Amino acid sequence: MERMIKKLNNKDIVIAKKIRLVFQVSYAIEAKLLNATNFPPLNRTLNDFINCDTQFYGYWKNEALTAVVEIRDNQNSTLIQSLVVDPLYFRQGIAGKLINFVFENYNSKTFNVETGLANLPAIKLYERFGFSEVKQYDTDVGIRKIRFEKII
Repeated sequence: MERMIKKLNNKDIVIAKKIRLVFQVSYAIEAKLLNATNFPPLNRTLNDFINCDTQFYGYWKNEALTAVVEIRDNQNSTLIQSLVVDPLYFRQGIAGKLINFVFENYNSKTFNVETGLANLPAIKLYERFGFSEVKQYDTDVGIRKIRFEKII
């Protein structure tokens, strides 16, 4: 079977456009959940994706990019900076497969992830994978966020 999760070259404009599209459709749903009129993830430009130094992995299904996980990794910890699924592919276990992929492919002792406090589907997902709440805070655009951590 062809591997469904592949590293994405965000420097390639065609791939960057696909990444950005999944971010846009997914974060539009989260913005609604959070009642956010100004939602910074939706403001990321194509150049922001091309020029960033994070690592992207995509979940492919029938040659369509259906989900993306964005990772910021250092020697001490791994941050799941973004985890987005195209709404057409919600509730198919794809986000969980990407989380497991991160656990299996990064040797960190600590994993972190954040989401909006009102994003209950994401909170339930992270708790199911053993993440625990470490803090809540307000962003400068008025969104209440929650930070999770998992120590291996």
